[in-house]
Amino acid sequence: MQTDYRKTILFITGAFVSNECWNEWKDFYNTKGYQTIAPSWPFKDASPEVLRKRHPDPQVASIRLTQLIEHYEKIAKSLPEKPIIIGHSIGGLIAQILNQRGLASVAVAIHSVPPQGIITFKFSFLKAGWGPLGFFTSTKKTFLMSFSQWQYAFTNGLPIEWQEKGYQLAIPESKLVVRDTITSAAKVDFSAPHQPLLLIAGGSDHTIPYQLNHDNYKKYSDKNSVTDYKLFPGRNHFVLGQPGWQEVAVYILEWIQKQKN
Repeated sequence: MQTDYRKTILFITGAFVSNECWNEWKDFYNTKGYQTIAPSWPFKDASPEVLRKRHPDPQVASIRLTQLIEHYEKIAKSLPEKPIIIGHSIGGLIAQILNQRGLASVAVAIHSVPPQGIITFKFSFLKAGWGPLGFFTSTKKTFLMSFSQWQYAFTNGLPIEWQEKGYQLAIPESKLVVRDTITSAAKVDFSAPHQPLLLIAGGSDHTIPYQLNHDNYKKYSDKNSVTDYKLFPGRNHFVLGQPGWQEVAVYILEWIQKQKN
């Protein structure tokens, strides 16, 4: 599965976690012949330990979705060719938006926060999202998941040692950027042509139930554009670090190589 040239993969991190969550993915795709980058969000270019010590961090608390999209748009435009864009959670939403703007050669959205207008009232989604939305709390202060919140929202179903290991990646987050995902800042024109897009869903994800990803997939209506969907049973929101993540990475790799890059 070697590529014949060094195509760049731009990994886009979701909320609540450090961009270090991509480290093993970068190593995996590097061995397959790809260049890989996983730039941090604005104000988050530090270790998880340092970022947690800054909590409550007014700079991180100020991050808005539009600003975040522009941040990754500039990075994509700075590359010598259109990258493969792979995003997780809010990063998956940004991947969809950048793909619509013609900035990706192909795009993959892993357990993606859905674009504006797609919502569920499933209990797990509401429970996992209540704290991060931070209603009735100051938006000038960041939100940092407690370990019990992390266990429910990210690592449900995993042994305690894996939950604790994963929690080392948890960092403070902007409540505003989470709220922005239900506004027009998260709008996608589902009828517009786009480069190949793969939506990955997890059967055990509390934060982004797989039904949201399937509804997201069904919204795309341009028949001349490739839009694919894959459900992995048993995957939670910590899919990037969950044991067996390689199965997901290999599936994405094979899908990418089937597209016209």
